[in-house]
Amino acid sequence: MRIDDPEVLAEVREVFDRYEAALMANETAVLDAIFWADPRTVRFGIAEILYGHDAIRAFRASVKGYAQRVQRQVRITSFGPDVAATHLEYERIGTGLVGRETKIMARIPGQGWRVVSAHVSLLAGGDPGRTMEPGR
Repeated sequence: MRIDDPEVLAEVREVFDRYEAALMANETAVLDAIFWADPRTVRFGIAEILYGHDAIRAFRASVKGYAQRVQRQVRITSFGPDVAATHLEYERIGTGLVGRETKIMARIPGQGWRVVSAHVSLLAGGDPGRTMEPGR
């Protein structure tokens, strides 16, 4: 398995950038097209848990607009020619809120790169369920 093939990384980055532009412009058709049209597709959002492309499409149709954001850090790793993970750390403009977004993408035969799983979250102040060692 070739990890981080430059050609694959470039292909995935193009889809990543197209998704980001469509998200900021709320171009629902583009966002829907980038996700795999399959009931196995999963999207965990900040306030929603969505299983299947139909649920994701219905959610997108209900959104009037997304909070604008700037990218702080992007990491993309490819695993062979057909699977990649993207990780985005972003900041919502004017709020100071920091978010994270992970997407698993797969090259679907006859379709190209599609998001098969996504997880979006905002950084919380702390985790009340975690106890830390003193001094750490």
